[in-house]
Amino acid sequence: MAIVTPRSQRWRLLATHAALIGFITLTMLPLLMIVSISLRPGNFAGGSLIPTALTLDHWKLALGIAVMGPDGQWQQPAFPVLQWIANSMKVALVSAAVALLLSVTAAYAFARMRFRGRGLTLDALLLLQMFPSVLALVAIYALFDRIGEWVPWLGLNSHWSLVLAYSGGIAQHIWLIKGYFESLPVELEEAAAVDGATPLQAFTHVLLPLAGPILAVVFVLAFLGAMIEYPVASVLLHDEAQLTLAVGSRLFLFNQRYLWGDFAATAILAGLPLTLLFMVTQRWLVSGLSAGAVKG
Repeated sequence: MAIVTPRSQRWRLLATHAALIGFITLTMLPLLMIVSISLRPGNFAGGSLIPTALTLDHWKLALGIAVMGPDGQWQQPAFPVLQWIANSMKVALVSAAVALLLSVTAAYAFARMRFRGRGLTLDALLLLQMFPSVLALVAIYALFDRIGEWVPWLGLNSHWSLVLAYSGGIAQHIWLIKGYFESLPVELEEAAAVDGATPLQAFTHVLLPLAGPILAVVFVLAFLGAMIEYPVASVLLHDEAQLTLAVGSRLFLFNQRYLWGDFAATAILAGLPLTLLFMVTQRWLVSGLSAGAVKG
């Protein structure tokens, strides 16, 4: 027997689809505008969404390739964009790996071990996470300025100092992994102990393989946070060749020198590694964000 949909319900369905299409269009509009600006001649932010003329000059400059200017002279790239992207990738990868190592071991201790001050330490971590790092910029600068006098490669204008600064913001990751560990049954580790496994072996061979999805979530969050972070990087890095992309991008928008086209091409180019990372880790991200919500 055929099911006849009431007329009012069909209109609700059409209205829902129309609203969804409109929402997707509004969401994609900023990206389409950036693509359009990167393909227009000149460095203007205004204009129609569909450019009347197309050029790849902004993309070539972002890739470090000289282009022929309107006056017939060769125009060299204004900034080392690829170097900035490489710096950001290096800092983000190393800091994400360090943050993951520190947070997963700390989370295991808080989830499985009972010691004095455990609850107070967890509350303190949660409280410290409430204050943004921008409030400690003066202290961060003074600290690494003093460290640089003793260990130059950990002082100002060093990528390693930036990695060390980023590796300290792991309170959120510790709480996230701790909740996941607590959702796993303790009987798994007890069974491994019966078979002769040490606590370290049970952690590395039993818990870590099961925690793959949440570890992927933490790594991606730490990587993304390091890629887009600006305040701390702007204080610690000074030389143009040492800058990360988030700090170097501000050089495109100086007074009386707004390079909107070059900036748009750089933004899209910088988004490609992040998009690739999300595409590769999408399966683990979905399972990691949903896992641990229900115990048992």
